[in-house]
Amino acid sequence: MNNSASVIQITDHSGVKKVTFTQRSIIDETVIHQIGKDIVVAIDAEIKPRLVISFEGVEHLSSAALGVLITCHNRIRVREGQLYLSDISKPIFEIFKITKLNKMFQIVERADLAMKSFK
Repeated sequence: MNNSASVIQITDHSGVKKVTFTQRSIIDETVIHQIGKDIVVAIDAEIKPRLVISFEGVEHLSSAALGVLITCHNRIRVREGQLYLSDISKPIFEIFKITKLNKMFQIVERADLAMKSFK
């Protein structure tokens, strides 16, 4: 499942949805809005959504993108699902630490490790 701008790819791995980004910078408001819509569709398609969002290759992330992540986290929590974030570069992880979002999200070093933790 791809959005019209092909900024993300969502693949299904035995009931676990994996979101990957096709751009290094996630800063454009319109793009971020579309990413949010696409991820919410994937979340709402499952009774208990299981989602991994991989930031592999992402170098820049805006505060609006963090807002979308919080929305996704809350939506998954209400549906008693699980969300993992993975492959976060050190500069982006620093943003998570500064905003204390590293306490909210389950962050795993690599997507393959996150995928295994669902089993």
